[in-house]
Amino acid sequence: MRITHRKGYVDGPFGQLHYMTAGEGQPLVMIHQSPDSMVQFEPVMSLLADHGIRAIAADIPGYGMSDTPDHPPTIAEYAQMIPALLDGLGLDQASLLGHHTGALIVTEASLLYKERVDKLILNGPLPLHDEERAYFKDMMSAEKTWGPKWDGSHFAEQWAFRFKAQPEWSNLPGFNAHFVHGLLAGDKVWYAHDAVMAYHHEDVIPQITHPTLVLANTGDAIYAQSQRTMEMRPDFAYAELAGGTIDIIDEQPAEWAAAVAQFLA
Repeated sequence: MRITHRKGYVDGPFGQLHYMTAGEGQPLVMIHQSPDSMVQFEPVMSLLADHGIRAIAADIPGYGMSDTPDHPPTIAEYAQMIPALLDGLGLDQASLLGHHTGALIVTEASLLYKERVDKLILNGPLPLHDEERAYFKDMMSAEKTWGPKWDGSHFAEQWAFRFKAQPEWSNLPGFNAHFVHGLLAGDKVWYAHDAVMAYHHEDVIPQITHPTLVLANTGDAIYAQSQRTMEMRPDFAYAELAGGTIDIIDEQPAEWAAAVAQFLA
């Protein structure tokens, strides 16, 4: 039987945080990629609940339906959403999962609020070499030029930008959902990626002390960075799904949820 998703708001570091939850049991807070929203996790909420997990997903400040910061936050400032969410839900501790941008946010949260974190799941960590950082920073700078146009051409431009992120897209409804939800960030859409480029995950990954899973899929645009993370931290647990894209949660929801549940068990 499908488990109903419940949505609500708690007070966060920049106003209200929008969240959804499903199921009972071990709490798992999930933070999405950018630009997107917690809609990214809708395909797996009930699946995780079936595994005995209390699945909790939240919109990053400025994305989805969470309030927008009054300045471009750092990853450490975004990480303040974790204790705010736990407090609002009456939780002392939870495991954390982050996808792409979310992986950096939950990493920093695990360092800043160690006692509030049980286990950590990095679905697409981002340790970068200098030349990679320069490449991604230049590519993401396009977000700062985005804005509405009367002829609607900005929709096609932004669609093409996401489409070029990697080959082999396979789930059109999922792709469209993430594109549409990314638009909700408006002219502040660049905030999170700016924070990502300023955050050196490669310097922080060695500091992680919690039990950690790197969850990867071979078709992810940053699959190589997952492999690099495991070279840095062979003590981390590792799970790999074959194929897929950035939208792996839409493409292989059952397999993705099973890998998460196995690590948390």
